[in-house]
Parts: sequence; structure tokens; C-alpha cells
Amino acid sequence: MATTAQVFVDAFDRIQQVVHGVLDGVTLPALHDRLDGRTNSICWLVWHLTRIQDDHLAGAFGAEQAWTAEGWYDRFGLPFAPADHGYGHSAEQVDQLRVGSAELLRDYHDAVHKRTVRYLPGVSDDEFDRVVDESWQPPVTLGIRLVSVVSDDLQHAGQAALLRGILHRKA
Repeated sequence: MATTAQVFVDAFDRIQQVVHGVLDGVTLPALHDRLDGRTNSICWLVWHLTRIQDDHLAGAFGAEQAWTAEGWYDRFGLPFAPADHGYGHSAEQVDQLRVGSAELLRDYHDAVHKRTVRYLPGVSDDEFDRVVDESWQPPVTLGIRLVSVVSDDLQHAGQAALLRGILHRKA
């Protein structure tokens, strides 16, 4: 029988598989295309879902984010503050998110995934009730935070996959 932690590891593995499928062989124009000028780009979606995972899990486990600890912030060279993860970005800010390669996004996602699957295996079922964020009512537990991140990541990964399919057909 799988533990709760193993189920979460499986969920994050699935997110990583979708991200890889979206990024494998994608062209730079497709990576940055916003379809109608208002949609989020594949680049922004993958960056954002990875930033949320990095930010929220590092916070929940009392660790520094890979974004800053491993130098990803500097490698990306974006015009955003180090703590920015894209929540509430304007259309102009989405346009500003440009990278030189899909590999940079994939490598950052893989670094965050590696940290995620390192955090989870030692978590007992009782620990999922630990409060990790008191700024919400009711306070957010580790289990709820993980469900929230998985849900957000899967939605954005699915959006990126849909965009990839549409743009591939247009090409």
C-alpha cells in the first residue's frame, strides 16, 4: 500500500512528465507565442508552475528556494524581483518572460522536482496536518498546500500542452 507521501511523489512525477512532453522539441517562437496576444505563453506557464512549486514547497519545508539557492534567478536574467513567481502578472509582464532555450526551463523544473521528491519521502501521514501558512483562514496545512500545488501545476501544465498542440498544428 502506498503512503500519502508516495502518492504526492507520483503526482509530481506526472507533472514533470507533462512538462517534459511540452518542452521536448518546442521551438523558441512557439515557446513565447501568446496565440491571440492575451494568452499566457508556454514559457510563462512552465516558469510559473515551477516557481509556485519551488516557492510553496521550500516554504513548507523551511528551505531556501532553488530559484535563488542554485542560481536560477541569475541564469534566467528576468526583470522581476527574486521572490516573484508570476501570480498576478500583467500582460506586459507575461511578455517580458523570455528565455534563450526550452532546456533552461526544463533544467529549472528538474531541479525543483529533484528537491520536491527529496522533501516528501520522509513525511509521515501525521505531518500532513502541520500548519505551514497561517496567513489564510483556516490556516493551510502541509497536505492542503501540496494538493494546491499539484492542482495548480497540473492546470498550467495542461494549458501549456494544449498551446503546444495548437501551435504545432498551426506550423
